[in-house]
Amino acid sequence: MIIDTHTHLYLPEFESPAAAVERALSAGVGHMILPNVDLGTIEPMLALHERFPDKTSVAMGLHPTEVGDNWEADLSCIAGELDSGRDYVAVGEIGIDLYWDTTYRLQQREVFARQVEWAVSRELPVIIHCREGLDDVLDVLSSASGVPRGVFHSFGGSVEDVERIRKIGDFYFGINGIVTFKNSRLRDVLPAIGANRLLLETDSPYLAPVPHRGKRNESAFIVHTAAYVADTLGMNVGQIADITTENAVSLFNLPL
Repeated sequence: MIIDTHTHLYLPEFESPAAAVERALSAGVGHMILPNVDLGTIEPMLALHERFPDKTSVAMGLHPTEVGDNWEADLSCIAGELDSGRDYVAVGEIGIDLYWDTTYRLQQREVFARQVEWAVSRELPVIIHCREGLDDVLDVLSSASGVPRGVFHSFGGSVEDVERIRKIGDFYFGINGIVTFKNSRLRDVLPAIGANRLLLETDSPYLAPVPHRGKRNESAFIVHTAAYVADTLGMNVGQIADITTENAVSLFNLPL
């Protein structure tokens, strides 16, 4: 069994989210974690989870690219969801993204910091989105009231980045289709991470792995990433599936 630890199958890119889940199950994906994006994605995310309650888990957070002028009101709604009693397995997807726009950098830091504190107080892991913002992310994490734990989703950094992250807290590294790209340097970083700190993910509908690069990604395609990671680390697919599944179960406290 493989766990897709980061997939957005509920987004409008999928005409039938349920059919996408069924294809993933048929491909050997036993469980999928659905992280939230913004206020508009909460309802479709929860609807998909309620249709497949044993095959999906949900995480609640405000994505950094969605931080704008109304961030305080948006964050209040996110807090309400976390306090709703629903069984969220993580606070996410949260973090810093300065790739497209740096206008709201300070607001992104504040939103990220607050959500990290919510995770610490609730003893939940964080699902971190970090793009051109590692210095800010590590600064916020190091200032948290407790020692945070979680995953750096869609990780594409260097060995040095891995070492810096490990000094901050108890983190895993989410590996998706990027690792299969021809010019990706991530394959050289995998040994420094080690299988015991890897999580497999797709980030569907984005970042489809080879041989589907350029197409809409979906959780069923994770098998290609798993095969590539296994080959890079000198393991078979069954071994990497077992190890990364155990990692996911441990981090997210999944009832599998």
